[in-house]
Amino acid sequence: MKRDRKDGLFKKELVFEAIKQSFVKLNPKYQFRSPVMFTVEIGTFVMMFVCVWILSGEHSQGSFAYNLIIFLILLATLLFANFAEALAEARGKAQAASLRKTRQDTPAKKIALLGEIFVNEIHIVPSSQLVKGDYFVCEAGDIIPTDGEIVEGIATIDESAITGESAPVIRESGGDKSSVTGGTKVLSDKIKVKVTTEPGESFLDKMIALVEGASRQKTPNEIALTILLAGFTLVFIIVCTTLQPFAAYAKTPIPISAYISLFVCLIPTTIGGLLSAIGISGMDRALRANVIAKSGKAVETAGDLDVLLLDKTGTITIGNRKATNFYEAPGATLPELIHASILSSNSDATPEGKSIVELGKKMLTEHPLTANKFDKYKAEVTYQINFTAETRSSGVDLANGIKIRKGASDAVKKMVENAGNTFQQEITDIVNKVAANGGTPLVVIENNKVLGVVELQDIIKTGIHERFERLRKMGVKTVMVTGDNPLTAKYIAGKAGVDDYIAEAKPEDKMAYIRKEQAAGKLVAMMGDGTNDAPALAQADVGVAMNSGTAAAKEAGNMVDLDNDPTKLIEIVEIGKQLLMTRGTLTTFSIANDVAKYFAIVPALFITSIPALQRINVMSLHSPASAILSAIIFNAIIIPMLIPLALKGVAYKPIGASALLRRNLLVYGLGGVLVPFIGIKLIDVVVALFM
Repeated sequence: MKRDRKDGLFKKELVFEAIKQSFVKLNPKYQFRSPVMFTVEIGTFVMMFVCVWILSGEHSQGSFAYNLIIFLILLATLLFANFAEALAEARGKAQAASLRKTRQDTPAKKIALLGEIFVNEIHIVPSSQLVKGDYFVCEAGDIIPTDGEIVEGIATIDESAITGESAPVIRESGGDKSSVTGGTKVLSDKIKVKVTTEPGESFLDKMIALVEGASRQKTPNEIALTILLAGFTLVFIIVCTTLQPFAAYAKTPIPISAYISLFVCLIPTTIGGLLSAIGISGMDRALRANVIAKSGKAVETAGDLDVLLLDKTGTITIGNRKATNFYEAPGATLPELIHASILSSNSDATPEGKSIVELGKKMLTEHPLTANKFDKYKAEVTYQINFTAETRSSGVDLANGIKIRKGASDAVKKMVENAGNTFQQEITDIVNKVAANGGTPLVVIENNKVLGVVELQDIIKTGIHERFERLRKMGVKTVMVTGDNPLTAKYIAGKAGVDDYIAEAKPEDKMAYIRKEQAAGKLVAMMGDGTNDAPALAQADVGVAMNSGTAAAKEAGNMVDLDNDPTKLIEIVEIGKQLLMTRGTLTTFSIANDVAKYFAIVPALFITSIPALQRINVMSLHSPASAILSAIIFNAIIIPMLIPLALKGVAYKPIGASALLRRNLLVYGLGGVLVPFIGIKLIDVVVALFM
């Protein structure tokens, strides 16, 4: 099972830790990071001195009890804001604690090296002594001591300690599924692994540091909002300061407690107190979706994305492309094509290559080789060429001089024509027919002469069309990236419902497309798992690397998906948009509810000397003193009431920006005006009973 994404917000142990940290965060060095809450803390200190002043004999500031209540309410406001941030941090630290349990100094079966030659001597050493470049062996039942790349073997691995997913996964040498993570367990078989990290720099170490890091950096949007809130605070400082001449002119003495209360109620304390918690909880929601975000900026940027680059294989299609048929060329025989295809695929570690070998051996029983006609294929292999995204081909050289190549039709066509041979029209027709049906055609040649075509087929994932439609409603353009030829790419793009596609894509094509979109002012995201994806992952505004991918890919991306789910990028976009929506809606609510507090306190200050102000006393509050108390009590208690919304996030719906703006203004803007009127009036009724 995956991590429970619906863990209770108010677990007892988390609440106790948050309460403790709420008092620790009263330290001014913490409060200084938030201009709004820092000024509230200054006001709280001022009220504390006023209380001491009254005890020393001052009579112009009202009763000690009244001022003490104001002081305690302001202190509670600070504690509630601190509690919201501390609770969000506690949830992250709880995740880190569970991860830390998997990080232990496990024994490692280190392979002794003699220069570059392996010897069959195993030394048992603590995992902390393994350094980058070392090799170790893991067998069934062993805990993998540190991060590495499998260089030999295949194994079933339990990654539940990292991903929370109980189903085991297969990791093997070659290809992009060779990465293993320290703390996971080998369930079967045996693997030889090369260490890819230094001690203390493993993926698990980085995860722990990220989720419990005390020095969370603010995102650009968060910094901009903080500056805006600081501006509001400065404006209201000026407003409250200029009230003193008006009070003197109206011959209305206003106590310090009233000035402080008015100021605290007018500044946007609600969003000021919840802003940090919203940012922390955004990263926490990503973690609960089994995504490690290396910064809050990555999560936030995901919510503003314009373009999404998605690999076809594994994202749009199921990803297990299998050979389904062989088509021989004019002048060649089917057994000849099959045997050459098997030879050229033996060095291909991809699932496609393995399926060609499997299907070919099965069909050879139906089409056996005759006499000694194919003895030429029994010669020793002298050179193997692995498939790469650049060459888009693989093959072998035999000792008798035969060279067999297999790859994408355009790449193989160049080889044939460069050698002065003809790429038959019949082969082009077969290629186009396979591609038009959504298949992937691979052309096989022997000594630069075409033997035939291998057909690979994949299945488009169910429901993917609807998910792309959701993204389209969000204003996100989807682009499919594939190595297939344009005909195949067009067919699958149309079936899946993507907005655009890049056919016959090489790593540099991804990079060029990303740069082109960024030059037009767009924010771009992509997902990858191979070393060849690393440059594009680093260039993209949001680069999501697979946990099963290579170390280079994980280093280049600013997010890592622990589930290795190519469709996770869509969920990440929704998490980012939910973060931005939550911050926007609570900011709207906070500023809107200042209006009601204005109508509560301003009439209370001057109503005795200016009776005409009774007209704006729309709430008909009991007395000036009860009005001020009711307003600051509401100002304090609204923060803890909104903590669940700040941590869980506003429910996200894929609608257009204009519709979203109207909805937020109606629900949180109008609601932010009406709720305080009701809340302050109800509090006033209760407060009046004690006055």
